[in-house]
Amino acid sequence: MKSFLVIGAGTFGHHLIRELSGQKCETMAVDRNAEALEDLLELVESAKIADCTNPETLRSFDIPSFDVCFVCIGRNFQHSLEITSLLKELGAKKVCSKAEENIQAKFLKRIGADEVIYPEADAARRLAIAETSDSIFDWKPLRGEYGIYEITPRREWIGKTARQLDFRNTYHLNILAAQKGDQVLPMPNAEYEFKRDEHLVVLGKEPDVRKVLEY
Repeated sequence: MKSFLVIGAGTFGHHLIRELSGQKCETMAVDRNAEALEDLLELVESAKIADCTNPETLRSFDIPSFDVCFVCIGRNFQHSLEITSLLKELGAKKVCSKAEENIQAKFLKRIGADEVIYPEADAARRLAIAETSDSIFDWKPLRGEYGIYEITPRREWIGKTARQLDFRNTYHLNILAAQKGDQVLPMPNAEYEFKRDEHLVVLGKEPDVRKVLEY
C-alpha cells in the first residue's frame, strides 16, 4: 500500500485526499488551520496541525517514508516554494506541487519539484475541449502533446475494420477501447468492425483528433 503526504487542505487538497482515500492509500494530511482538517479525519491515517515551512516540523514526519508528497498550498506561493525545497532536502522520493501559472511552475521545478499540477488550468482546458466539439465526450491529458479522447466514429468508418482503414497510419491514433452503452471492448484488434452509436477511446495528439472529427 502506498503512502502519501498532503500539505494544504484547501479545495484541491480536499479533493485529492478524498480520491486517495477511495484508492485505499495511507495518507497524512497537514494544514495550519485545524478547521480545514475536521472533515478529513475519517479519510486519513493521521492529520497534523502544523507549519510546514519549519524544517523541524517536516523532519518529524519522516519524509523519506512517503511515496509521494503533495504540496497543495493555494494562496501563498512563497510557502509553496519553501516547502517544496525542504521536502527535497529531507529526502522526499517524489514531490508534486500545485501551481496556478507557468511562471510558478518554472520556479517550482528549479527548486526540485518532480511534477507540477495545474488543477484549475487542466479543468478549464478539459471543459473547453469537450464543449467545443459535439464528437468529443471526454479527454484526459498525458505528458507532452498526447491525450486520451473519447470520440464518436466517422460515418465512413461504420462497417469497416481498423485494418481496412489502415487506422493507425491514416489517422495517427491508437484505439484503446470501443464502448457501446455499458459494454466495453478493451484494445480491439485490427479486425474490429466499427459500429453505429458507439464511442471510441483513442490515444493521440489533439490536432490529429480534431482532423478526424472535421467532417
